[in-house]
Amino acid sequence: MLNIFTLANGRLVQEEIESLEELARFKPIWVDLESPTLEEKRWVKQHYGLSIPEDAMDEDIEESARFYEEDNGELHIRSDFLIDDDEHSRTVRVAFILNQHNEELRSRGVLFSIHDEDVPVFRLLRMRARRAPGLIEDAKEVLLKLFDADAEYSADTLEDIYDELEKAGKKVLEGNVTDELAGEVLSTIARQEDLNGRIRRNVMDTRRAVSFMMRSRMLNAGQFEEARQILRDIESLDNHTAFLFDKINFLMDATVGFININQNKTIKIFSVASVALLPPTLIASVYGMNFKYMPEVDWSLGYPFALLLMAASALGPMWYFRRRGWLK
Repeated sequence: MLNIFTLANGRLVQEEIESLEELARFKPIWVDLESPTLEEKRWVKQHYGLSIPEDAMDEDIEESARFYEEDNGELHIRSDFLIDDDEHSRTVRVAFILNQHNEELRSRGVLFSIHDEDVPVFRLLRMRARRAPGLIEDAKEVLLKLFDADAEYSADTLEDIYDELEKAGKKVLEGNVTDELAGEVLSTIARQEDLNGRIRRNVMDTRRAVSFMMRSRMLNAGQFEEARQILRDIESLDNHTAFLFDKINFLMDATVGFININQNKTIKIFSVASVALLPPTLIASVYGMNFKYMPEVDWSLGYPFALLLMAASALGPMWYFRRRGWLK
């Protein structure tokens, strides 16, 4: 899918392109390629003179090769964006190519973005740019706003983690945690820990991309200050992710502690039963020895007396354990 974005009265206008002729009618500041076909790549190369690298969206590219500037002034940035949905959280690699010397838009340049699936941050920026005139002025502003929206999306996701951990914490701290409930809580904690780790990696990647833009001297004074504000927001998110890791560890330890308590209760029952049955076992072993005259046979009340003595010897320890509160 090939979408272009132009500025009209200070607003970002989206157009879906289905032919090379349509592409020639517009002068965009942002060209977005979502799962582009070979034909769409050919249109971009033919109209803008831009060859999209074959490894643009590779996940295994070296970290040091994700941010660089070509001799012709093109800036290449490969950044990860977070996607948090009901199924599972993941990151999507997006390749940005900023052409600052486009002949058709010499003053604004063109930003090209290539990705395999739709990104929530992109939808958020498109919605804001349509509603807020003057939000975006050029291609560099689009890239900055995307990173700004990415930081905000990460912050919103952190708030959701807070809510989920609060619900899990109430279940744990209320006590009476069964093994089934503990399993549900551990599953929730594991999902939130994984999501929190992805957010931490995502904001680290965003910080590197924004820092690269600042070092490249491509930003004007206003954009440079905006980039510094994005870095400050990311710094605050780092503190939140660190706090969440501590909270997750606390809930994990508390839940595992309740699981151990439940296991100890089960083991205590067997321990009490084994101790309580020691006296009857001793009596039974004594009465089972080879006497000259077996008490059970020689005496008519031998069997009832033996059984009564065994029961009494078992009830004594049980009464003592109950008095000490070990049977609760």
